[in-house]
Amino acid sequence: MKTLIDIEQWNRKEHFLFFSTFEEPFFGVSVNVNCTKAYLKSKEKQVSFFLYYLYRALKAANNVENFRYRIIDNQPYEFIDVHASPTISRPNGTFGFAYIDYYEDENTFYEKALLEIENVKSTNSLLPSVSGENVIHFSAIPWLDFTGISHARSFSHPDSCPKISFGKVTEKEGIKTMPVSVHVHHALVDGYHVGLFIDKFQDLLND
Repeated sequence: MKTLIDIEQWNRKEHFLFFSTFEEPFFGVSVNVNCTKAYLKSKEKQVSFFLYYLYRALKAANNVENFRYRIIDNQPYEFIDVHASPTISRPNGTFGFAYIDYYEDENTFYEKALLEIENVKSTNSLLPSVSGENVIHFSAIPWLDFTGISHARSFSHPDSCPKISFGKVTEKEGIKTMPVSVHVHHALVDGYHVGLFIDKFQDLLND
């Protein structure tokens, strides 16, 4: 469910009108998060580390209001919740886009996510059978300890979904870190809100 934002009463009115005119309204940052506790916890629970941090990233995003904003037909909307559209690697070296619903219950999220991942791996299709505007585009690049990343985009296709990428886990002096890249539409999200997301994500990784 989504709600149309009253732009005249919105404190982002000028930001929205200004950045909506840009050919490239997205901006991005890359940071490192401490995933020491999260990595160990996922192994203790015998849960895929990918799904463990994906759940926490999605939960963090749902807790930051601006990450639930989308632009539809040139108007701003707020969704009640957002879901995941991650890339899923296949054994043959290709990948497919998946659609994974967000569930507050962590075990339910894992259960549904595993079914979707197996479905994607069993086909050669690139696009998911279900999608929508209220998704976050996630991608995992576990082979690279990147310091920055860019995304392929079709500028003729309207898009305001955040794009979050995760890199290779590295360890130094007993501390495991992982690079995280966050790209967002500046008409909807500022650096302040990205900071809120990263702080919440880190808290959930430490929990």
